[in-house]
Amino acid sequence: MRLSKKERQNALVNTIKENPFITDEESAERFGVSVQTIRLDRMELSIPELRERIKHVAEKSFEDEVKALPIEEIIGEIIDIDLGDSAISIFDVKPEHVFVRNGIARGHHLFAQANSLAVAVINDDLALTAKSSIRFTRSVKQGDRVVAKAKVVHAHDQKDRTMVEVNSFVGGELVFTGEFDMYHSTKPEKE
Repeated sequence: MRLSKKERQNALVNTIKENPFITDEESAERFGVSVQTIRLDRMELSIPELRERIKHVAEKSFEDEVKALPIEEIIGEIIDIDLGDSAISIFDVKPEHVFVRNGIARGHHLFAQANSLAVAVINDDLALTAKSSIRFTRSVKQGDRVVAKAKVVHAHDQKDRTMVEVNSFVGGELVFTGEFDMYHSTKPEKE
């Protein structure tokens, strides 16, 4: 059964409140309408596009929490962080991130997303990558959304070092994995 425009718009507002990271495509599928209809609904309701919603949520939630680098220096958009424990970011692969001849993402963008997330999760004013071990498990293409998940796996015997594991996924499939040996000025504590 199709909803009236008013019912659909009310349902869209509630859906976006529940999940600010839902795409226009997912909303269109959910309500059985075109992507253009969802975009028009959003415009009428003054609901910003996904990228702006993500940016707003990230800035509001995390700008006071991330200590090691300014939020705008993180590659990708942080959507969750628990300092000293775990963090999640998303990165949308655009034309400027890929090789023109084949549309495959340049590896340094995936590395930068993972590395900056490893820095961000450290609960300290100073965090630097001492060394890393990385592996790309499959190519990433233009249009893919990369979800990176960082986890502090253990602190070293040295009080100024912590190991952070980052796994990156596209549609649930592992595309990148890395271990980052992080130097910081003090031993991080979970807040």
